[in-house]
Amino acid sequence: MDQTLELIFRTAGGKRMTLTVDAPKEGLTEAEVRQAMQEVIGSGVFGTDGHPVESAEAARIVSRGVTDIITA
Repeated sequence: MDQTLELIFRTAGGKRMTLTVDAPKEGLTEAEVRQAMQEVIGSGVFGTDGHPVESAEAARIVSRGVTDIITA
C-alpha cells in the first residue's frame, strides 16, 4: 500500500497549502512532524500567491491501495 504524508499549513494570506511527502518513514511521531513543520515555516521558502506559510494546521498519513481486476 502506497503512503504519503500530507503537511497542511495556513499561509499569511489565509489560504490553506499542502505539502506532500512520498513514502514517509515508519513510526513518525507527532513531535517529529511538528518539528519538521516548524522548520518549513521558519525557512520562509514555501508559500502560495506570494504569501509564505505562517502556521501548521494539520498532518496526516494517507494510504492508497490498488487492486487489479483485469491485467494485460
